[in-house]
Amino acid sequence: MPNIKIFSGSSHQDLSQKIADRLGLELGKVVSKKFSNQETCVEIGESVRGEDVYIVQSGCGAVNDNLMELLIMMNACKIASASRVTAVIPCFPYARQDKKDKSRAPISAKLVANMLSVAGADHIITMDLHASQIQGFFDIPVDNLYAEPAVLKWIRENIPEWRNCTIVSPDAGGAKRVTSIADRLNVDFALIHKERKKANEVDRMVLVGDVKDRVAILVDDMADTCGTICHAADKLLSAGATKVYAILTHGIFSGPAISRINNACFEAVVVTNTIPQEDKMKHCSKIQVIDISMILAEAIRRTHNGESVSYLFSHVPL
Repeated sequence: MPNIKIFSGSSHQDLSQKIADRLGLELGKVVSKKFSNQETCVEIGESVRGEDVYIVQSGCGAVNDNLMELLIMMNACKIASASRVTAVIPCFPYARQDKKDKSRAPISAKLVANMLSVAGADHIITMDLHASQIQGFFDIPVDNLYAEPAVLKWIRENIPEWRNCTIVSPDAGGAKRVTSIADRLNVDFALIHKERKKANEVDRMVLVGDVKDRVAILVDDMADTCGTICHAADKLLSAGATKVYAILTHGIFSGPAISRINNACFEAVVVTNTIPQEDKMKHCSKIQVIDISMILAEAIRRTHNGESVSYLFSHVPL
């Protein structure tokens, strides 16, 4: 593929390497370091003049440092005369702060969108945004890819009783996501209504739908402290589910998440590799990972060739 360069930030170099391998490319040379006062310094180690540049950086780990590193890398490529700079952000940072839900609350996702645009981004590729309206925060093209094809493939290959399952959303906001998967599998869906007294703490849950004598598959875009999905799993078992699986696009797993999963009744907690999971898997045998590098690589290939990326919303050669 001529006139294309792929660079990796420091947040998820394993995923960047897999994307480059699938495209038959070498990762570009870049050195990221910190000065003694903790300022980030990035040096692009090769010419990008006239090139179509893709920078892969996920919003995980040290989120603020990784976001700043991405901004500096994009700006460095832009002022070095790259023809186009695309930010490939598998897990979009600050995506949960997408609306003003109380007085004086910031809309931080909009701020991040502004920062990316000002830094020189011409195009954004991301996956399973927490809220689709974040695409509207940008005045540049945004491709919000879905992990759904990979999720469907995993369910069919790893859950023998998938024809007798119910796809469950742990909150009302994910209803569209689970109905799409349920329709593709030709099974029923259910959802759980939750009430929160404060962030990261669920007060009460009500199940809407039937899971009795069925396999329940919880599907959500992300899990952070895992309080919601663990409470949901208990609710599903008490409602008569025979087994409970959880499938999540972004496994953040901060704070008490790992201990909660270990103590919960899940058969498996399946996440994609938008966020590195190697360390978490050492402490929790229930975590399994779906590789989505093919979806991102195909999106990059199609974008570079001027082809439609919307094809990936329902089909991808996994």
